[in-house]
Amino acid sequence: MTQHQIILFSLFGLVFALLLWGRYRYDLVAFSALMAGVVLGVVPTKDAFSGFGHPATLVVALVLVVSAGLVRSGAVMLITRTLVDSSRKLGTHIAIMGAVGGVLSAFMNNVAALALLMPVDIATARKAGRAAGVTLMPLSFATILGGMVTLIGTPPNIIIASIRGEALGTPFAMFDFAPVGGIVAIAGLAFVALIGWRLIPQKDGAGLEGDPLRDYAEYLSELAVPEGSPLTGQRVRDLDDLAEAADVALLGLIREGKRLPGRARNATIRPGDHLVIEAAPDTLDEFRVAQKLDLAEATVDAAGADMVIVEAVATPESRITGKTAQTIGLAWRQRAILLGLSRRGKPIRSRIRKTEVQAGDILLLLVPKEAAADVIDWLGCLALADRGLSVTADRKVWLAIGLFGAAVLAASLGLVYLPVALGIVVVAFVLTGILPLRNIYDHIEWPVVVLLGSMIPLGAALETSGGTELIAGTLTGLTAGWPAWAVLTVLMVVTMSLSDVLNNTATTIVAAPVGIQMAQTLGVSPDPFLMAVAVAASCAFLTPIGHKNNTLILGPGGYRFGDYWQMGLPLELIVIAVSIPTILLFWPL
Repeated sequence: MTQHQIILFSLFGLVFALLLWGRYRYDLVAFSALMAGVVLGVVPTKDAFSGFGHPATLVVALVLVVSAGLVRSGAVMLITRTLVDSSRKLGTHIAIMGAVGGVLSAFMNNVAALALLMPVDIATARKAGRAAGVTLMPLSFATILGGMVTLIGTPPNIIIASIRGEALGTPFAMFDFAPVGGIVAIAGLAFVALIGWRLIPQKDGAGLEGDPLRDYAEYLSELAVPEGSPLTGQRVRDLDDLAEAADVALLGLIREGKRLPGRARNATIRPGDHLVIEAAPDTLDEFRVAQKLDLAEATVDAAGADMVIVEAVATPESRITGKTAQTIGLAWRQRAILLGLSRRGKPIRSRIRKTEVQAGDILLLLVPKEAAADVIDWLGCLALADRGLSVTADRKVWLAIGLFGAAVLAASLGLVYLPVALGIVVVAFVLTGILPLRNIYDHIEWPVVVLLGSMIPLGAALETSGGTELIAGTLTGLTAGWPAWAVLTVLMVVTMSLSDVLNNTATTIVAAPVGIQMAQTLGVSPDPFLMAVAVAASCAFLTPIGHKNNTLILGPGGYRFGDYWQMGLPLELIVIAVSIPTILLFWPL
């Protein structure tokens, strides 16, 4: 190995190790590696930031914005409201939701598709009286599978197309992935709907920390005692009958910013005290009004008729994750109040506004009615209740669908370059009021943009230095004399294993050039190898960290880390078994 290869392999090894560790966010890890590569001389200075203008990076960002426009216009809810029915049998519901999720994921980012359908699925579970954990994992897997069908459905496809364009002169077109991706998705969805959901551990909810909807129904909240309150002078224990009648639980008392020991049963209530209670959203507000209490956050007029209560789940990338409502300025920036917090049944000892929010926490928020969607978007959370997003621009639902459909058609026919077509859709969405200009950049997942922009120059440097040729030569040597299907299987297994524990974007950037080099070494077409990488990088079903969709359902579904592989492992085996002959049929060597 040359010195440059040693440095690059060391950088990639360090990146993978840090991503597995999870101590630092993936965008910081990737950008730090890029800077190190430039300083060490393995990445040319002139190419250091070339990844940020790369077509793959631009398409990923634009797809997220377009997806947000389709959601806000009501275009997607138009489908889900028509097809979802809580009275259906469980298997039928999973099949329909999976099919809807798969189709949506083909034409919008699969994370965005899950973000839209997850609250619909949870609401359906609530109405049907079952644990949401039974259906959320099948829905997540279905949206991952559906993303493989088109160029814009998932980042690995976008990256693969760009790499093919650079290596062979022509990128994959919009529906080049459809024959392989579609057949694999149908096979995967059939397994998920018929058998897969039955493999989820203790699907009755007993092994999923109870019904997560029941756990999240109760929030830890604070209510302030104002001057003149009828509760002034009473002991906390004297409120037991009132609390029982209102179906709330009194858990303690906060005075002068400090929580009194225990439940403060004998403490006398004074003006300015905060009662710590546990209650459902509806009973919380009823108790507040009945006892003439105030919300703990006094900077927002909660009595205004334009305020509504919404529930949302924090994601790893949410603005509030790792911070408190106070430090991000939720009240003064957005005129919103964090009413309560639920963390999978775990006790929260600190004050609500001063509690650091974790990914998977459920937030109970009081927000201005006209800005409910904007507040959730600003936080970067997912709504768990139907907030009526279609009301924002529901008169333009068909306009949004028409603009997007025209762009897809034009790109598919080669009339307009895909990034340009998506860019035109974004401009049209803003000019027609489908998307507000002030929030347009909030829909771009900037950590992913930084990850892509950082990893692309590193991947190019690895290829230029001969590193990918070295990896491909090693795999080719190990599979010497093997039939083509066996070589493709090895490539898929290696890629899929990496994708289960690493970001699928980073996996694709490394594996795609290796696939091309393997094909060139064998003297065959690189297309089947690229398709194998595209499918394998997308299919991360064994862990909650392999794909963002799996991470998003971890909290609301009440899953444990080890719950995923029991349905995910047979699904990955099915994907490989179906993919290999399908790839060789549609993309012959």
